[in-house]
Amino acid sequence: MSKYYPLKLIYTFLLGLIFLSSCKGQSKTPLQSEKSSELKAILPAQTKLIKTQGSSQYDVVFCGIQDKQGNFWFGTTGDGVYKFDGKLFTQFTLKDGLSSNCVMCILEDKAGTIWFGTSNGICRIEDNKIIPIPISFAIRPVITDNSYYNETSNKNTVWSMMQDKSGKIWIGTGECVYYYDGKNFTRFLANDNVINKDSVTLKMVADILEDKNGTIWFASGMPPGYEGLSSFDGKTLKNFRPNKEGWFRNVEESKNGNLILASRHYGVWTYDASLSEGYGPGKSFSGYSQPKDLLNGSLNDILEDRAGNLWVASDYGEELGDTLGGLWYSHVSESNPTEKTFIKIFNKEVSFIFEDKANSIWFGTRNMGLYCYDRKIITKFSE
Repeated sequence: MSKYYPLKLIYTFLLGLIFLSSCKGQSKTPLQSEKSSELKAILPAQTKLIKTQGSSQYDVVFCGIQDKQGNFWFGTTGDGVYKFDGKLFTQFTLKDGLSSNCVMCILEDKAGTIWFGTSNGICRIEDNKIIPIPISFAIRPVITDNSYYNETSNKNTVWSMMQDKSGKIWIGTGECVYYYDGKNFTRFLANDNVINKDSVTLKMVADILEDKNGTIWFASGMPPGYEGLSSFDGKTLKNFRPNKEGWFRNVEESKNGNLILASRHYGVWTYDASLSEGYGPGKSFSGYSQPKDLLNGSLNDILEDRAGNLWVASDYGEELGDTLGGLWYSHVSESNPTEKTFIKIFNKEVSFIFEDKANSIWFGTRNMGLYCYDRKIITKFSE
């Protein structure tokens, strides 16, 4: 491990995609497992996260979690998955059973099973094997325009996963949203009982959240989704685009019940859940008082830690230079933020953040960078 030192990188923003599809077809399909591979990495464990698959400087450590056993799992856009036991990193790739080396999200379900959302569908660890879990073509929507798909972002790309209080796993893909009830996959919008007056398509959903009241929230990502924020209360699907913003990277529920959102164009937004009955963007959405660097940048991730502090991960886009991206911290209450309370602790583009059981903040960067901030120093865990 080595300590962080500033390094200027050329950043190319994540490619926006546009595609059109309609969600039609049957609503359920049985879960079936295909090929499997023993969960035993070919390469020996390393003390650092080391690239082995020829990934470029623009590939990132894109997501991460700490499981119930205390192990860390990190997904990358070019080098598969890394498991870190606190001492050594073990890498898993296509050769180990992953359906793709591009991993966009990781979920540990209530039973302790680890799921991977990749650019080629879903995998999970089962009986010490990585098992690809296919969604039957019988329930998938008909795609009439394939012109916007590429290797990383396609119809099969799984951008987000969330398990709700009932145990269902919600899955946001490049084509629509599904959920899995333990036996069957269901295409969410194929359910005729869902009231969808706003004609939401739920394509490219970057994040899914269930709030304390049981409402499901969908944060729409890049085009052609670009639908802002949507909510489902069990009956009705509603859509919000405050300031016509259609691009939210993720959504968090604050301890006070409000939602905190990372937007593409307007920095940090909040949604006052107490006014949710009106669903009026002008009444319930508001922006943070925040540095212009956050407002001008592109937010990738947002986190409220256990103490109630706000963390914001940002990048900058190649046209804005390399001084706007980074990791920001605000110790002020969400109810009364001011620009001066934001402190920048890392001056390079950051792709994701999460808090571990020891209250340390982990984050990933371009060029496959992985770092940990223990509230005192930043330590680099990658080559």
